[in-house]
Amino acid sequence: MKDTVLAVESPTSVPRWRSLLFVPAHVSRFVGTAHERGADGVILDLEDSVPQDEKAESRRQLPESVAKVGRKGASVLVRVNRGLRALAADLDAAVVAGVDALVLPKTNSAEWVSEIANAVLELERERNLVQGRIRFLAQIETPAALQKLAAIASAHPRMLAMALGPEDFSASVG
Repeated sequence: MKDTVLAVESPTSVPRWRSLLFVPAHVSRFVGTAHERGADGVILDLEDSVPQDEKAESRRQLPESVAKVGRKGASVLVRVNRGLRALAADLDAAVVAGVDALVLPKTNSAEWVSEIANAVLELERERNLVQGRIRFLAQIETPAALQKLAAIASAHPRMLAMALGPEDFSASVG
């Protein structure tokens, strides 16, 4: 395989996600049974569903959680935090073997996607992981981001999908 980011050129490079199950990464009983739910993808959430005082332990447990939720073949996604310090810690924990995609909350620009892509590439290189394997699902959560959908979608070859984040979007429009 080349040392470049995978391009979305064939149906085999694009997962078929008919259902995505959000699992709070700090709730071990949910992590332990997520593989039994039949979802095409499991999103281990490090963001809103995890209390601040449990985030560090959730990150520490992430490699084991990834293995548990993916053991029956579901895609494994990790939703990271938006703030720079939390994002850096999340990327450090989430760029591991077995993670198929990162869910990027509050995505508001193509530049943001590119910056995260660069950080992920550095971590993949440092860890001898397949470069470009980890893809992105961007959450659109503000009206301003709606104006930039085309730019966000084409920001980087890692971009695989976008989804509306309904709660934060609703809060942002009042």
